[in-house]
Parts: sequence; structure tokens; C-alpha cells
Amino acid sequence: MVEPGERGATRIADRVVAKIASQAAREALRVDGTGAADAAAAAAADVADVVDTAGVGLTDAAAASPHAVAVVRGDVARVRVAVELGYPSDIGAHCGAVRRHVIERVGELTGMEVPEVVVTVERLHVPQWEHPERRVRRGRDRVR
Repeated sequence: MVEPGERGATRIADRVVAKIASQAAREALRVDGTGAADAAAAAAADVADVVDTAGVGLTDAAAASPHAVAVVRGDVARVRVAVELGYPSDIGAHCGAVRRHVIERVGELTGMEVPEVVVTVERLHVPQWEHPERRVRRGRDRVR
């Protein structure tokens, strides 16, 4: 039998940690109006990219997967997550929830320490701008 010190090590790739972080960010953004996370149910049902717009201020277009990039050095992972949010919404609260959940899930699933999670809001979605074809057209906008 090979001694534990001579066996080698398991290395988790940066892109794997980034995928975990991206999923964790998506879970964190699936929060109902009371602030209770529904991450387990969302992950189990894997409603993929459907978000309850009434609770969090997100629109259908904002349901796109958050994008994450991770850098792993030993047992430490540093993560950057880009999200899209609805407007108006509590941006600080959403970013804080994403940060906390990413730290928790990456640590839980990989055993790594996550001292840094940078959350960037790439885009804010205003509901009336999401579906321009639904706007009332004026006579001069029509093609004849």
C-alpha cells in the first residue's frame, strides 16, 4: 500500500470552480421576496434560467446564467462573478447574497478557502425595455 504522502494530489481545475461559482450565483439570485433562499429546490428542479420576477426584480432576460472566472492556487480559490439584475432592485443585497452563497458552495463542494469573491453587475434590465415589440407604435414608426 502506498503511503498517503506519496499518493499524489487531486487538483480541481479553475474552470470547474468557475462553473460551481456560476451555479451558486444563479442559486443566490433565486430568492423569494422574504429573503429566504430557494436554492435547493431550484437546483433540484433545475428550472434552468427561469427567475421569479416579482420577488427579486429580475426579468426573463436577466435569467441568463451568471458568468464566473476562478483562479485556483493550492487550496485557495479567488472568484469573479458577473451578474445581470432587474431594475429597480436592491443591488447591494443581491451582490452580498451572491458573494456569501458562492463562498459557501465553493468551499462546501471543493474544500477550498474562498477569501475573495468579486461580484460585478454587468447589466440592469428595465422591464419596459425588455420587450420593445410590445410598445405602442406611433403612426410614423410604421412601415407602409
